[in-house]
Amino acid sequence: MATVAELGVSVMRIYIPKFLMSASCLLLPSTDSKDCILEPLSLPESPGGTTSLEGSPSVPCIFCEEHFLIDEQDKLLKHMIIEHKTVIADVKLVADFRRYISYWRKRFTEQPITDFCSVIRINSTAPFEEQDNYFLLCDVLPEDRILREELQKQRLKEILEQQQQERNDNNFQGSCMFCNEEFLGNRSVLLNHMAREHTFNIGLPDNIVNCNEFLCTLQKKLDNLQCLYCEKTFRDKNTLKDHMRKKQHRRINPKNREYDRFYVINYLELGKSWEEVQLEDDRELLDHQEDDWSDWEGHPLSAVCLFCEKQAETIEKLCVHMEDAHEFDLLKIKSELGLNFYQQVKLVNFIRRQIHQCRCYGCHETFKSKADLRTHMEEAKHTSLLPERQTWDQPQYYFPTYENDTLLCTLSDSESDLTAQEQNGNIAIISEDTSKLHALKQSSILNQLRLHESLKN
Repeated sequence: MATVAELGVSVMRIYIPKFLMSASCLLLPSTDSKDCILEPLSLPESPGGTTSLEGSPSVPCIFCEEHFLIDEQDKLLKHMIIEHKTVIADVKLVADFRRYISYWRKRFTEQPITDFCSVIRINSTAPFEEQDNYFLLCDVLPEDRILREELQKQRLKEILEQQQQERNDNNFQGSCMFCNEEFLGNRSVLLNHMAREHTFNIGLPDNIVNCNEFLCTLQKKLDNLQCLYCEKTFRDKNTLKDHMRKKQHRRINPKNREYDRFYVINYLELGKSWEEVQLEDDRELLDHQEDDWSDWEGHPLSAVCLFCEKQAETIEKLCVHMEDAHEFDLLKIKSELGLNFYQQVKLVNFIRRQIHQCRCYGCHETFKSKADLRTHMEEAKHTSLLPERQTWDQPQYYFPTYENDTLLCTLSDSESDLTAQEQNGNIAIISEDTSKLHALKQSSILNQLRLHESLKN
């Protein structure tokens, strides 16, 4: 039997559940009555807990017949430490809490509790009548460690089977949380739609499990007018919608542990979240880092066509495609209109937004789908029919329609473009005509600068 002196006082600090940490000192016997000691712990109205509701999932106490709802795990732990003076260490590392409790409930009927648990004596220096013993059940016991590992393996097997079933399920039915469009077939169709059309990416479909429950959880938050990222609540849907768009909050909060159960990576290693697993992977890469990068193969980014989903690795290839398939010559337009880099950005973002809204920028007609719009613009030759400059050369189009629009990164300023001759290094240097030096002096920009400086002085 272990004593406090053997286990160390720090053991209680580590293993007592969080909900008892603030009141743990209240468990220690004192000269006050028991009622005074137990009162701050907020005991349930009926002694020892509540009886389980008929038909609801519940977990029994290891020692008595009291039952607690599976979602009220903390109440069971509080009941066990108050009524039975037993603490379960590292509960969060137990993959299946109900099976874990059932196993030990059976074992404790076969052998005394002291055969399995460490005994912690409280107030060991006080008089004997004021001393008390608490029992610690933890994975220091080989049987407990093996049980936890087996439960983890079983849980991972069940999760992978569920994931595989969802990946192969072509009868999925759901609607987009942002445009209410209905989707039938595989879940990846809906998830890819939200990522592509609304820049709302919750991860690769193959990495998600219990997808229906995940989407319902997110939809419930939106119905409650709650932002999915900062989790603030707003007065109406339009305010929430504008907030998520302007603040780029169309994503989930990575620090919210409520979402962890929907990602397979959180089931791979016992007691480790996706952040801890990723951190270990990064450390492993750093440990095996090599100085030789000669075999490095870069993966070029692909830019997407303004009118369809065609992708190309260079802007030259993409411009050739748009000219051949859609009769839209971006380089010619840039040259004829003398567009600098920022004007090109605004033009691209303007066209992206019009196409996203299924609106023809040539005649302002709106269509039901992008396919119908594309057919109309190609037949009516409206792809090259740009509106007046003041329509698209507006500050609002500095902001990209799509966050990951690689085409914007490939644009260049007309004034700084290198010609083919310059790229080959054959740059011709033409000297000034000094025969008309007087005329050059009169038209020089230096005259304007000198005049401006004189006015300032």
